[in-house]
Amino acid sequence: MLGFGADLLWADMNRLLAFLFHQGVLDEQFLQLQQLQDEASPNFVSEVVNIYFHESEKLLNNLRGLLMERELSDYKKMGIHLNQFMGSSSSIGAKRVTNICVAFRAATDQSNRAGCLRALEMLEHEYCYLKNKLHELFQVSCIAFEGFNATTEI
Repeated sequence: MLGFGADLLWADMNRLLAFLFHQGVLDEQFLQLQQLQDEASPNFVSEVVNIYFHESEKLLNNLRGLLMERELSDYKKMGIHLNQFMGSSSSIGAKRVTNICVAFRAATDQSNRAGCLRALEMLEHEYCYLKNKLHELFQVSCIAFEGFNATTEI
Protein backbone atom coordinates (compact mmCIF):
# COMPACT_ATOMS: atom_id res chain seq x y z
CA MET A 1 0.00 0.00 0.00
CA LEU A 2 2.85 2.40 0.73
CA GLY A 3 4.18 1.94 -2.78
CA PHE A 4 0.82 2.87 -4.27
CA GLY A 5 0.65 6.00 -2.09
CA ALA A 6 4.17 6.98 -3.09
CA ASP A 7 3.23 6.51 -6.76
CA LEU A 8 0.29 8.88 -6.29
CA LEU A 9 2.55 11.44 -4.63
CA TRP A 10 5.08 11.20 -7.47
CA ALA A 11 2.20 11.68 -9.93
CA ASP A 12 1.01 14.74 -7.95
CA MET A 13 4.53 16.14 -7.99
CA ASN A 14 4.87 15.62 -11.74
CA ARG A 15 1.45 17.22 -12.37
CA LEU A 16 2.40 20.25 -10.29
CA LEU A 17 5.72 20.55 -12.10
CA ALA A 18 3.99 20.26 -15.50
CA PHE A 19 1.49 22.91 -14.40
CA LEU A 20 4.30 25.30 -13.42
CA PHE A 21 5.97 24.77 -16.80
CA HIS A 22 2.68 25.21 -18.65
CA GLN A 23 2.03 28.49 -16.79
CA GLY A 24 5.51 29.70 -17.66
CA VAL A 25 6.49 29.95 -13.99
CA LEU A 26 9.47 27.65 -14.58
CA ASP A 27 11.62 26.89 -17.61
CA GLU A 28 14.08 24.19 -18.68
CA GLN A 29 16.79 25.58 -16.40
CA PHE A 30 14.85 24.15 -13.44
CA LEU A 31 15.05 20.69 -15.06
CA GLN A 32 18.80 21.11 -15.52
CA LEU A 33 19.06 22.01 -11.85
CA GLN A 34 17.14 18.84 -10.96
CA GLN A 35 19.55 16.76 -13.05
CA LEU A 36 22.39 17.86 -10.75
CA GLN A 37 20.66 16.22 -7.80
CA ASP A 38 21.70 12.65 -7.03
CA GLU A 39 21.94 10.16 -4.16
CA ALA A 40 25.03 11.93 -2.82
CA SER A 41 23.10 15.22 -2.63
CA PRO A 42 19.39 14.34 -2.44
CA ASN A 43 18.40 17.83 -1.24
CA PHE A 44 20.49 19.75 -3.76
CA VAL A 45 17.61 21.49 -5.55
CA SER A 46 15.79 22.53 -2.38
CA GLU A 47 19.06 23.80 -0.87
CA VAL A 48 19.86 25.89 -3.96
CA VAL A 49 16.31 27.23 -4.10
CA ASN A 50 16.35 28.08 -0.38
CA ILE A 51 19.55 30.08 -0.90
CA TYR A 52 17.83 31.81 -3.82
CA PHE A 53 14.84 32.68 -1.61
CA HIS A 54 17.07 33.99 1.18
CA GLU A 55 19.05 36.22 -1.19
CA SER A 56 15.94 37.31 -3.08
CA GLU A 57 14.30 38.54 0.13
CA LYS A 58 17.30 40.82 0.68
CA LEU A 59 17.14 42.10 -2.90
CA LEU A 60 13.40 42.78 -2.66
CA ASN A 61 13.91 44.68 0.60
CA ASN A 62 16.70 46.72 -1.00
CA LEU A 63 14.57 47.52 -4.05
CA ARG A 64 11.61 48.48 -1.87
CA GLY A 65 13.83 50.71 0.27
CA LEU A 66 15.31 52.46 -2.76
CA LEU A 67 11.87 53.14 -4.20
CA MET A 68 10.57 54.57 -0.93
CA GLU A 69 13.14 57.39 -1.13
CA ARG A 70 10.78 59.74 -2.95
CA GLU A 71 13.19 62.34 -4.30
CA LEU A 72 16.39 60.36 -4.50
CA SER A 73 15.49 57.02 -6.05
CA ASP A 74 18.85 55.53 -7.01
CA TYR A 75 18.01 53.91 -10.35
CA LYS A 76 21.58 52.81 -10.95
CA LYS A 77 21.66 50.90 -7.65
CA MET A 78 18.21 49.42 -8.42
CA GLY A 79 19.59 48.22 -11.75
CA ILE A 80 22.46 46.47 -9.97
CA HIS A 81 20.04 44.71 -7.60
CA LEU A 82 17.82 43.76 -10.53
CA ASN A 83 20.76 42.30 -12.45
CA GLN A 84 21.50 40.10 -9.43
CA PHE A 85 17.84 39.13 -9.12
CA MET A 86 17.59 38.36 -12.86
CA GLY A 87 20.72 36.23 -12.79
CA SER A 88 19.76 34.17 -9.78
CA SER A 89 16.15 33.78 -10.97
CA SER A 90 17.33 32.66 -14.38
CA SER A 91 19.78 30.18 -12.86
CA ILE A 92 17.00 28.32 -11.02
CA GLY A 93 14.57 28.51 -13.93
CA ALA A 94 12.18 31.10 -12.45
CA LYS A 95 11.03 32.31 -15.85
CA ARG A 96 8.20 34.69 -14.91
CA VAL A 97 10.23 36.31 -12.12
CA THR A 98 13.11 36.79 -14.58
CA ASN A 99 10.77 38.36 -17.15
CA ILE A 100 9.39 40.82 -14.60
CA CYS A 101 12.96 41.73 -13.61
CA VAL A 102 13.64 42.57 -17.27
CA ALA A 103 10.61 44.90 -17.38
CA PHE A 104 11.58 46.41 -14.02
CA ARG A 105 15.10 46.99 -15.33
CA ALA A 106 13.70 48.81 -18.36
CA ALA A 107 11.75 51.11 -16.01
CA THR A 108 14.92 51.85 -14.02
CA ASP A 109 16.82 52.61 -17.23
CA GLN A 110 14.17 55.24 -18.00
CA SER A 111 14.12 56.52 -14.38
CA ASN A 112 10.39 55.78 -14.46
CA ARG A 113 9.35 55.78 -10.80
CA ALA A 114 5.70 54.85 -11.48
CA GLY A 115 6.83 52.01 -13.75
CA CYS A 116 9.27 50.82 -11.08
CA LEU A 117 6.55 50.82 -8.43
CA ARG A 118 4.24 48.78 -10.68
CA ALA A 119 7.06 46.39 -11.53
CA LEU A 120 7.98 45.97 -7.86
CA GLU A 121 4.37 45.10 -7.03
CA MET A 122 4.28 42.54 -9.84
CA LEU A 123 7.68 41.17 -8.82
CA GLU A 124 6.65 40.71 -5.20
CA HIS A 125 3.43 38.98 -6.27
CA GLU A 126 5.17 36.65 -8.71
CA TYR A 127 7.98 35.91 -6.26
CA CYS A 128 5.46 34.93 -3.55
CA TYR A 129 3.61 32.70 -6.01
CA LEU A 130 6.86 31.01 -7.04
CA LYS A 131 7.91 30.55 -3.42
CA ASN A 132 4.57 29.01 -2.44
CA LYS A 133 4.47 26.65 -5.42
CA LEU A 134 8.07 25.48 -5.01
CA HIS A 135 7.48 24.97 -1.29
CA GLU A 136 4.46 22.83 -2.19
CA LEU A 137 6.51 20.92 -4.77
CA PHE A 138 9.31 20.22 -2.27
CA GLN A 139 6.83 19.06 0.39
CA VAL A 140 5.21 16.59 -2.00
CA SER A 141 8.64 15.50 -3.23
CA CYS A 142 9.89 14.92 0.31
CA ILE A 143 6.83 12.86 1.27
CA ALA A 144 7.03 10.85 -1.97
CA PHE A 145 10.74 10.21 -1.43
CA GLU A 146 10.09 9.03 2.14
CA GLY A 147 7.36 6.72 0.84
CA PHE A 148 9.73 5.38 -1.81
CA ASN A 149 12.40 4.68 0.82
CA ALA A 150 9.87 2.93 3.06
CA THR A 151 8.81 0.58 0.25
CA THR A 152 12.37 -0.22 -0.80
CA GLU A 153 13.36 -1.16 2.76
CA ILE A 154 10.58 -3.74 3.10
